[in-house]
Amino acid sequence: MKNNIKADFPTLDQVVNGHRLVYLDNAATTQKPISVIKAVEDYYNSNNANPHRGAYTLSMKATEIYENARAVVKNFIGAKKTREIIFTKNATESLNLLAYSYGMHFIKEGDEIVISIAEHHSNLVPWQQVVKAKGATLKYLYLNEEGIIPDKEIAEKITERTKIVSVTQVSNVLGTIQPVEQIIRKAHSVGAIAIIDAAQSLPHQKVNVTELDADFIVFSGHKMLAPMGIGVLYGKEELLEEMPPFLCGGDMIEYVTEQDTTFAPLPYKFEGGTQNVGGAAGLAAAIEYLNAFSMDRIRQIEEELTDYAINKLSEIPHIILHGTKDIAKKAGVLSFHVEDVHPHDVATILDASGIAIRAGHHCAEPLMRYMKINATCRASFYLYNTKEDVDRLAQALASVRRWLGYGSK
Repeated sequence: MKNNIKADFPTLDQVVNGHRLVYLDNAATTQKPISVIKAVEDYYNSNNANPHRGAYTLSMKATEIYENARAVVKNFIGAKKTREIIFTKNATESLNLLAYSYGMHFIKEGDEIVISIAEHHSNLVPWQQVVKAKGATLKYLYLNEEGIIPDKEIAEKITERTKIVSVTQVSNVLGTIQPVEQIIRKAHSVGAIAIIDAAQSLPHQKVNVTELDADFIVFSGHKMLAPMGIGVLYGKEELLEEMPPFLCGGDMIEYVTEQDTTFAPLPYKFEGGTQNVGGAAGLAAAIEYLNAFSMDRIRQIEEELTDYAINKLSEIPHIILHGTKDIAKKAGVLSFHVEDVHPHDVATILDASGIAIRAGHHCAEPLMRYMKINATCRASFYLYNTKEDVDRLAQALASVRRWLGYGSK
């Protein structure tokens, strides 16, 4: 394993506001290694054509690249069949596909859909639309003081009336790892399907969909070194077969007459229109990079950095950390406040030192209200971050209040 991982990531090799860039917004999107950039470039330089549709060499090459990427994803997440891998734009589109193709089709009046209060809007707003349209009920699993869904909530909220349970495996705000295995078992025990939003977990730890036994799992490529605009929906074959298409048009059809249409088999039934082959090539290259690096090593790096950052930030007066400090229950995300300073001001001040963090409600407004706050600062780590990056963050945070006239306080 090379010592200077940052050298693989061109974006990190720059100066921002007179300082070397420290990128700590990985929960929003990750930077891309040279191998991923080259894979996308190679596709557009040499193999650009419409997949599945041409009887000529270039189209067949594009098809091979696209379908090879599907096989790479299938192996990476431990799925049984490539037909269970649906390419989308991102996790948000994957969740919308499930809401409209499964939810709108199978949910009935009086049914219940259960999600957690920690959900990103993309795993919340679509279900709101489903229950409003179908006369169903949306119920929430609430969190304990550590930011984790407790056993009692799972036992009491998931009932015989529950038809869908859709939860995040890792909170994008708090970084807390939720007990999804327990939630999946409970959902199945009452005859409900279980959906897991793995956008914040799968890039950082091993996720085997067969062992997990979730019915559907969604994630985004751009949070795991791949380009923007490529995402994945994994679904059990028997459930996907029952669902109607989400988007209709070219390439998802079998036969079309003036008054009727039959649809292509899985996975193409859900991939209408010209697909993002360049993105799929980049996703395959990103997975190859992660496999070479080792998911276990990524988890180890993030645990070490998170523990180091918790200790460093805990030493700084007026810093309030949110969520558990137990790294065994936490991914590489730190959500925090600087007392008397709005998170947007904190982010702007840190940017002056070349440090990129996220500030805001993180597309999780219900969670913010549950925590009785409006916004937080969020620093999130990935495989290319170092303790030096954390030191830079801590040093800059120590001076934030002085920037705003609080003196040495």
